[in-house]
Amino acid sequence: MPVLHQPLHGITVLDLTRVLSGPYCTMLLADMGARVVKVEQPGRGDDTRAWGPPFVDGESAYFLSINRNKESVTLDFKQPAGRAVLDRLVAKCDVLVENFRPGTLAKLKLDYASLAGQHPRLVYCSISGFGQSGPRSHEPGYDAVMQAEGGLMSITGAADGPPFRVGVAIADIASGMFAAYGVTLALYARERSGGGQAVDIGMLDSVAALLSYQAAIYFATGSAPSRMGNRHPTIVPYETFAASDGDFVLAVGNDEQWRRFCTVTGFQDDGRFQTNAARVTRYAQLRPLLDAHLRMRTRRDWIECLTAAGVPCGSVRDLHEVFTDRQLSAREMVAEVDHSRIGALKLLGVPVKLSGTPGGVRAAPPTLGQHTDAVLREDLGFSTSEIVALRRDGVV
Repeated sequence: MPVLHQPLHGITVLDLTRVLSGPYCTMLLADMGARVVKVEQPGRGDDTRAWGPPFVDGESAYFLSINRNKESVTLDFKQPAGRAVLDRLVAKCDVLVENFRPGTLAKLKLDYASLAGQHPRLVYCSISGFGQSGPRSHEPGYDAVMQAEGGLMSITGAADGPPFRVGVAIADIASGMFAAYGVTLALYARERSGGGQAVDIGMLDSVAALLSYQAAIYFATGSAPSRMGNRHPTIVPYETFAASDGDFVLAVGNDEQWRRFCTVTGFQDDGRFQTNAARVTRYAQLRPLLDAHLRMRTRRDWIECLTAAGVPCGSVRDLHEVFTDRQLSAREMVAEVDHSRIGALKLLGVPVKLSGTPGGVRAAPPTLGQHTDAVLREDLGFSTSEIVALRRDGVV
């Protein structure tokens, strides 16, 4: 029986990223078997190591959330000795991921143009606020700014209220996902061509790509969509409603589901709302009727009868309710690993389920510099005395 490796087994990723977009990308690659060597500043590490509270035995919960399955090496590569170490790491990697502001690594001769000649098979991924080209490429990128600049906040929030950003750093996360997608595509292309390439991810591009049907509405009408709260702009009813004891989401996606909704709930459609187009057009008439009707029973009553009838719906749940759901346990979406300082540590699982070569959570997020000595000794051949000297000089 052949041994089935994870999809990216044998791929080494040199991770020069920090905060969220880059670490999220490299976590996705690590989850699928890539070896990720995360380079951090000696004594300080990734910025998110200091983000909190909460901290768990001195470790930032934020950092722990996005750095599983990685090795941590502390290295000051602005020092000549540190740069020499980094060059040897670059020579051993398949992929380099960085999220510095464009031009920063070019000054150090660590950009793709500087490295590609000596390392023609290198896949080099850059994540930045506005990408590596264009009139704003020099500007920094932060998630909240990108949600604002990318139009996402303009369509998030109540119609009569201020714009809101999404409850997670979606600009960073989406950029990290697109970056991991780009890296895997470049690795696949390398299998055919033999050569690496640059992968250029702009956070503004990533947010714009998420606009999907909202962008299509703008292209079709020439008018910028406005905030609609939890409403859907082209499907009704598709939003949050209040039952007698709490909120739930009703997602009637077509006219057959609407007829089933009316039958099972006893809602009387007098003919004005039989088609989705009619429901969208007459939303102002329909919404108060639904509000009054759905307040008459508990959300559990509604969800049970609607689910049985095949009408999509669900409770608005907090995270305690989410993570005690047996469905997530069955799907292994909560993993437990042994952390060198904390002990048993719960982390999110891997959402991509492959039948033959599955990914997984193999190792806890590293403590700062946890793997420095091992990488220097076992991968680069440094002696103990050489490592001691590097540490004495503040290089590692």
